[in-house]
Amino acid sequence: MSLYWRVFLLNASVLVVAVLLLFGPVTVSTPVLLGEAVVLVAGLLAMLVANAVLLRIGLAPLQRLTRAMRTADLLRPGRRAPVAGRGEVADLTRTFNTMLDRLEAERAASSARVLSAQEAERRRIAQELHDEVGQTLTAVLLQLKVAADHAPDELRPELRQAQETTRASLDEIRRIARRLRPGVLEELGLHSALRSLASEFSTRGLSVRPRIDTGLPPLDPETELVLYRVAQEGLTNTARHSGASHVDLCLRLLPHGGVRLLVRDDGRGTGRAAEGAGLRGMRERALLIGAELTVGDADGGGTEVRLDTRGAGNPKAEAP
Repeated sequence: MSLYWRVFLLNASVLVVAVLLLFGPVTVSTPVLLGEAVVLVAGLLAMLVANAVLLRIGLAPLQRLTRAMRTADLLRPGRRAPVAGRGEVADLTRTFNTMLDRLEAERAASSARVLSAQEAERRRIAQELHDEVGQTLTAVLLQLKVAADHAPDELRPELRQAQETTRASLDEIRRIARRLRPGVLEELGLHSALRSLASEFSTRGLSVRPRIDTGLPPLDPETELVLYRVAQEGLTNTARHSGASHVDLCLRLLPHGGVRLLVRDDGRGTGRAAEGAGLRGMRERALLIGAELTVGDADGGGTEVRLDTRGAGNPKAEAP
């Protein structure tokens, strides 16, 4: 039954009841007596309540569809409005679900192109930093050394200081280049790349403890890159915002054959902070490989970033 006829019949039923009451034993005097007024008001209230209840029942599918539209999020795919019954509302719900399927597919394809272009640009910039800026600073460092060796004694301290500043800048350039292009990931694999990442973020105030299981299944390059970038972003957020002193960086096998990346710190937690560009970027990367990303407060305090990948032949990652 269409929505039009459903609403029409609901209101018609209330009007029919009102007309039938006119043929009942209740009469109205002039002026209206108190008892008659009470009966009229009670009948009016009964009809209004009946009309409200019937309309709520008839429009309930639209309310469910409205809630589904309000909570739809392309970064959290798979959520669909339930289709109940037949008619215009059911057709509208199915159309909305089909639209979500198309939007999620288009979002995944566009995100893949954007992230691929982003990785290519990172590699280009890292290469230029290494080849151009790095070599230039190396040449400047050598020239400063020669100048310091032949300079008068009173100028040597300043030239030595310039050498140290140039050397520190060269180290910073190399560090930025490594972050832009994880060469260790391409050369030595994910295990060594994660351990190197943990070592890079470990400082006097922050201890990063890598815990990587042995016997993990082979992963394709795209999955390894997503795992590495999510770990990198998680550690970056921890170092900048959490105030933590310890971080666990874990990679382990799941029962269904996938792997789980876990970044857990003992900091202040997420609180009510809104999701930033870094977290949205992690969600988009997770969508590329069909993984499930969960970010929230860890048990006992701190923040937990968890990324579960799918195993071979398993459509969804299982919970522990």
